[in-house]
Amino acid sequence: MKLYVAIDLHSNNNVIVVLDETDKVLFEKRLPNDLSVVLEHLNPYKDKVQAIAVESTYNWYWLADGLMEAGYNVKLVNTLAVKNYDGLKYTGDEHDARHLAHLLRLGLLPTGYIYPKQERAVRDLLRKRAQLVRNRTMHILSVQNLIIRNSAKRISADAIRKLNDEALNGFCAGDAVLIMAIKSSLAVLFCLDDQIKSLERAVLTKARLKPEFKVLLSICGVGEILGMTIMYETGPIERFAEVGQFASYARCVESNRWSNGKKKGEGNRKNGNKYLAWAFVEAAHYAMRYNERIRSYYQRKKARTNGAVAVKAVAHKLARACYHMIKDRKNFEEALAFA
Repeated sequence: MKLYVAIDLHSNNNVIVVLDETDKVLFEKRLPNDLSVVLEHLNPYKDKVQAIAVESTYNWYWLADGLMEAGYNVKLVNTLAVKNYDGLKYTGDEHDARHLAHLLRLGLLPTGYIYPKQERAVRDLLRKRAQLVRNRTMHILSVQNLIIRNSAKRISADAIRKLNDEALNGFCAGDAVLIMAIKSSLAVLFCLDDQIKSLERAVLTKARLKPEFKVLLSICGVGEILGMTIMYETGPIERFAEVGQFASYARCVESNRWSNGKKKGEGNRKNGNKYLAWAFVEAAHYAMRYNERIRSYYQRKKARTNGAVAVKAVAHKLARACYHMIKDRKNFEEALAFA
């Protein structure tokens, strides 16, 4: 007899359900988030369990890894794609677990990719770097806004890093409170610079671009760190059967629903990988600086829409180009982006 298991995972507990081939519940219980306890309760059914569905909540690493190490076939549930019947008057954790096990038995369970455990540490380090880079940008913009509001003068990010007391007095007309506000941002900015450099050094000592991803360095402005960010967030390119799937995963396409030629609404625009989306936006900014054709495309797009939409359009072009570059192991060509 084949058995199917689903685990409805929460922050401090989980609900396990074991179903047989007729959807009969053989076991159902709420357990603490303790791997040894979970394995103990699953052990009597281990030889007959076909697979275990685990919710892809923020804390699934320990559970999925532990179950796979114990010899179970684990399926990571794409929770956003799982739909319950809207007419149900009552649902609970037990019902949710039974529904996941039912979909698993039928072969209809929407699943996600389980990223290899040995590569997660570097990926999470790159994600931390991306977070610090965004925070650094926030403080740069804060200083720029303070200066332009009070002096009507624009200042570049490089000039901000070179500000001294004399320059600050000139921009702020000697306003001690305003100078203090700017200096507080500068102090955090310099600290972030140091931490970002430290993380980059750590990443470069622990990892290198895989052969199929080295072609990313042929894109103007994409270096080792940004290339590895794209590599670690993409995973095996074989996950994506078509270029459109990759662009969608990178959040570079619209999320619209159409019927009979008419727009009927929008889907969840946040579906996909936010870190990969950020990486392609970063790559777009660099590419616009160094590639004339990409810069011209951005300017034309911006004239018709706005700067943010135009940057995202460039990111979309680069995402499509990168898919073909990685898959075919070929260097960047403008034709790949503007085909």
